Amino acid sequence: MAIHLTKESKILVQGMTGGEGMKHTRRMLAAGTNVVGGVNPRKAGRTVDFHDRPVPVFGSVAEGMDATGADVTVVFVPPAFTKAAVTEAADAGIGLAVVITEGVPVHDSVAFLDRARKRGTRVIGPNCPGLISPGQSNAGIIPADITKPGRIGLVSKSGTLTYQLMYELRDVGFSTCVGIGGDPVVGTTHIDCLAAFQEDPDTDLIVLIGEIGGDAEERAADYIRDHVTKPVVGYIAGFTAPEGRTMGHAGAIVSGSSGTARAKQQALEAAGVRVGRTPTETARQVLSVLDSSA
Repeated sequence: MAIHLTKESKILVQGMTGGEGMKHTRRMLAAGTNVVGGVNPRKAGRTVDFHDRPVPVFGSVAEGMDATGADVTVVFVPPAFTKAAVTEAADAGIGLAVVITEGVPVHDSVAFLDRARKRGTRVIGPNCPGLISPGQSNAGIIPADITKPGRIGLVSKSGTLTYQLMYELRDVGFSTCVGIGGDPVVGTTHIDCLAAFQEDPDTDLIVLIGEIGGDAEERAADYIRDHVTKPVVGYIAGFTAPEGRTMGHAGAIVSGSSGTARAKQQALEAAGVRVGRTPTETARQVLSVLDSSA
């Protein structure tokens, strides 16, 4: 099994005919992902060939779902059009929308996430790398060739650190890796993924990657303490961030001691989570836990 994305998932790509959409659709197909169509109302009816794999272009998400049975959409559209794209997908009743787009205005994110919740559509992102269930499906921009299937679940705010931990633990492998995005408002949280991994019989250990700013990791720590019985290993990006410095990341807002890496580490450790100081140390912690439970 896996969470949110399996080999059975049928994927539409909104913005498939654009530069980024084309590049990453090609990579998703190479990873074995079942991409069943693109969406572009100006190019509806055309077919795009990806290494002799023809993929039809539909005029709307609803049309693509009707024709193919798609249950996932990956959104590669500019920030100004993201609200409309996700709203369209939610109104069509898609089960999962993976929003890769960076720079989406927060008020747009709030609006389309509210619409998606009311329609029963799970959103991952915005400003995220997507998710991958290695050996099954890859929705987004995560490299598919840096790890293998396994029994570790990973949830991360940071795209780059998602890739690094996947590579560091490539000999062990993952059930699903989810990049939730680091914007102040996102559709799927650490807690959502912790709950799903807790219920997944093929996930034995969970890796949680956070970063300075906000209180998402502290809230995740509370949830772990009360609801998660599987081992969790964590890493917080930003231990070396200088105090009082304004950081560039949209979600990295630190006020006093609230939101610091140290405060998050303390909260997670109080919930029984082992927290590494570097990605490599975090990977070693994971291997140590797995060895001790073998």
